[in-house]
Amino acid sequence: MRYVSLGGSDLIISEFGFGCIPIIRLSRDEAVRVLRHAVDRGVNYFDTASAYRDSEEKIGDAFAGMRAKVVLSTKTLKRGAADATEQLEKSLRLLRTDHIDLYQLHQISQEQEWRQVTAPAGALEAVMKAKAAGKIRYVGVTSHNLRMALTMVKSGLFDSLQFPFNLIEEGAKDELFAECRDRGIGFIGMKPFGGGVIDNASLAFKYLRNHPGVIPIPGFESCQQLDEIISCYKQVNLITEQDQSLMENYRAGLGKIFCRRCEYCQPCPHGVMITPAMGYPIVAARMSPAVAVEFCKSAMESVLLCRECGECLDRCPYELSVIEILRTNYALYKADRERWGDLSSL
Repeated sequence: MRYVSLGGSDLIISEFGFGCIPIIRLSRDEAVRVLRHAVDRGVNYFDTASAYRDSEEKIGDAFAGMRAKVVLSTKTLKRGAADATEQLEKSLRLLRTDHIDLYQLHQISQEQEWRQVTAPAGALEAVMKAKAAGKIRYVGVTSHNLRMALTMVKSGLFDSLQFPFNLIEEGAKDELFAECRDRGIGFIGMKPFGGGVIDNASLAFKYLRNHPGVIPIPGFESCQQLDEIISCYKQVNLITEQDQSLMENYRAGLGKIFCRRCEYCQPCPHGVMITPAMGYPIVAARMSPAVAVEFCKSAMESVLLCRECGECLDRCPYELSVIEILRTNYALYKADRERWGDLSSL
């Protein structure tokens, strides 16, 4: 395993990390086994969030007594200082640690959210106070919106940015990459498999390894999945003409149905939470339908507010059939809710 610095920080991390959403589907014992296997194979960077159900608790169990071997990253969706402080303390307790190596403001994609977290008594104020107290080593931010990501990188407030990057979602590779590199900001690549729509691991990581400034964080729910990615890194990274053709096939095949979560469609004049609702099938596949029906409830119920006015169609730069996709996703959500709704709170 090769190790690199995360941007200009002194965090030395494995060249790919472990995204911890999938471990919420595992039993406690199996999650611990997979997490420890990752450490045994040389992975030392683990990325989770308070929103990922019991993942923090499982990570805390897995790494009790071996904290010095791992670099832990988690996130908060809270926008106010008091709520962010409370959530940070809970994360510290669940992770069984006195400090978090990288604490990230989670999913800041709209100007309103940016104003909230940076205002007096906003979440950023609490995070910086915790950093001064030694509870946080470095501060990062995550987003799906390219314009917002550029704003936050240029603010000079963050040590890292987490943003979607894969062979389909390539929007970051020009200006955003350059801004992060020039400012010493670590770039963490979320969604290396496009949230699950790219089913060829070798091809996905050939593409990612061709961009060495990116730290991908694939999710794993088995030792075998992790070993497969490690095997990709043992090979010389050569992208052939056949590989290029396969990549283009993915782009062409998904081009009219895959939401890049750019959020240009937002805000909806009628209150539909378009972006998360567009991604429901991916969340259901990654988290399981039983979890997704509760996790995505607000977004999916907002689909009923749609008046088919067409504003989202006009705004979408990828010309997606947004209304039709939302209708299809809602039908899937409704079926999942009827089948799994009673289990969603377990």
